[in-house]
Amino acid sequence: MSVCEFRPGLEGIPAAQSGISFVNGQQGILEYRGIRIEELAEKSNFLETAYLLIWGELPTQQELEEFEHEVRHHRRIKYRIRDMMKSFPESGHPMDALQASAAALGLFYSKRDLENPVYVRDAVVRLLATVPTMIAAFQLMRNGNDPVRPHDGLDYSANFLYMLNEREPDPLAARIFDVCLILHAEHTMNASTFSARVTASTLTDPYAVVASAVGTLGGPLHGGANEEVITMLEEIGSVENVRPYLEDCMQRKAKIMGFGHRVYKVKDPRATILQKLAEQLFEKFGYDKYYDIAVELEHAVAEKLGGKGIYPNVDFYSGLVYRKMGIPTDLFTPVFAIARVAGWLAHWKEQLVQNRIYRPTQVYNGHHDVSYTPVHLRQ
Repeated sequence: MSVCEFRPGLEGIPAAQSGISFVNGQQGILEYRGIRIEELAEKSNFLETAYLLIWGELPTQQELEEFEHEVRHHRRIKYRIRDMMKSFPESGHPMDALQASAAALGLFYSKRDLENPVYVRDAVVRLLATVPTMIAAFQLMRNGNDPVRPHDGLDYSANFLYMLNEREPDPLAARIFDVCLILHAEHTMNASTFSARVTASTLTDPYAVVASAVGTLGGPLHGGANEEVITMLEEIGSVENVRPYLEDCMQRKAKIMGFGHRVYKVKDPRATILQKLAEQLFEKFGYDKYYDIAVELEHAVAEKLGGKGIYPNVDFYSGLVYRKMGIPTDLFTPVFAIARVAGWLAHWKEQLVQNRIYRPTQVYNGHHDVSYTPVHLRQ
């Protein structure tokens, strides 16, 4: 490949060497540190998976207990951050609130001691612990309510659901939510992870790294796609309207939200797991008519576009899972961020090992030797 060859979106151009996760898009394989995502979803929990991603190996029983204890007892946020969040507009998107709050967190821990393992661990613990608290707090405050204090007796996922609703969640719902976090925790060099690594390469603090990644994740072509899927299913309205809707999208060459992936050319393995999780929730807590619409749309897209490698991605069924848990639609992407903090921090830590600041080149396509025109002569 020529050094000056331009690839829109840097498609196919390696941006780093990494041992954190692996994807085989032709076979539908996703691994975290060599372990298949299906096995982690079945056997692990989110904090253990986060430890695996960030420190490179599964923790011992004692290491896991210590890590969980640290995270559990760092969930509370500074009252100044809480007061700042109270001044945010109620109409603001929760992702914007999270980005501002994550950046503000760095004001309280601004010392950049990146070579100190104690500083690194403290930052990891603090970000994993407080991001869910900030999201739940904003959700309650924008509705005029005081935030709910974290529940020290609940594990990571159950505590977040508790802070949203001020009641302990059903154990099945808490476990399914925990699996969702595992599935969203990491996915190689996606847009927000690339943003995190670029920011990390400047040797700024990890709070700025996470804030930059949150801003990137919020776009509808990245984490925001799961919100758009629900909007699409509501627009379709019924199973009978699926195929006419698809035909119209194809004629207009409009994007079908929740389908297609830059890497996967088969069904995203995370989508397969999420579909099964949705069915478990429906069996216990009642059906969702939009699931039938989603299944029919998956079949129709497979018939029409499967030959082009367009299949459901992780966003297609995740919104239905969160919807059944009572999570508001505009919190879907912040929930994604709760999980992806683990992956971002893993890449931050990896970037520091052999750091070189990112400074890509460009292909200039502008003018040369243009004369300056005085303002009074410009038309």
